[in-house]
Amino acid sequence: MEKSYRLLLDNNRKWVEGQLQQDPQYFKKLASGQKPEYLWIGCSDSRVPANQITGTEPGDMFVHRNIANMVVHSDMNMLSVLSYAVEVLKVKHIIVCGHYECGGVIAAMGHKQFGLIDNWLRHIKDVYKLYASELESIADEKLRARRFVELNVTEQVYDLCKTTIVQNAWKNGQPLAVHGWVYGVDDGIIKDLEVSFTSEKDLHSVYQV
Repeated sequence: MEKSYRLLLDNNRKWVEGQLQQDPQYFKKLASGQKPEYLWIGCSDSRVPANQITGTEPGDMFVHRNIANMVVHSDMNMLSVLSYAVEVLKVKHIIVCGHYECGGVIAAMGHKQFGLIDNWLRHIKDVYKLYASELESIADEKLRARRFVELNVTEQVYDLCKTTIVQNAWKNGQPLAVHGWVYGVDDGIIKDLEVSFTSEKDLHSVYQV
């Protein structure tokens, strides 16, 4: 255990040395502030690192991660990140990125109890209920899970657009787009679900504020 822990610190020093060799001012530039164009709302899964899979650098992307990349209207952590990213940092794009083989999505498809996380999985189950007819028409369980991942991302995009934070940005003329992606852990490819919003006009009127 001690060896694997120390390895992280050793790797950090090597990374710092490498960055300074390329640009002696690298960390001074980072310390001067951040102006990311993107907010990434992704899954906590260790196989889906936002910067690496998009080829972005530190400072390019503001990141929030949780189990199954959920946008829950009562989650003050997510809402605080969203508020800061939109209202202070003025990001131009919000990306909800799910991934195939998502453990949270797969767990939500079943009936097993896992403990505290069951309360979080319930939000994912709510999405399943919305699309139960389509999902249960897919006989292959793996394909059903893949489709559920896509539908879950789509719903989280909708839920982002329902927030007053996003809608107020649009009302104020702030350029802001919300997108839904899915990452393939088996091939490294990001799939654009082509569910993007740049205004509240496509939302049901009951959600418009």
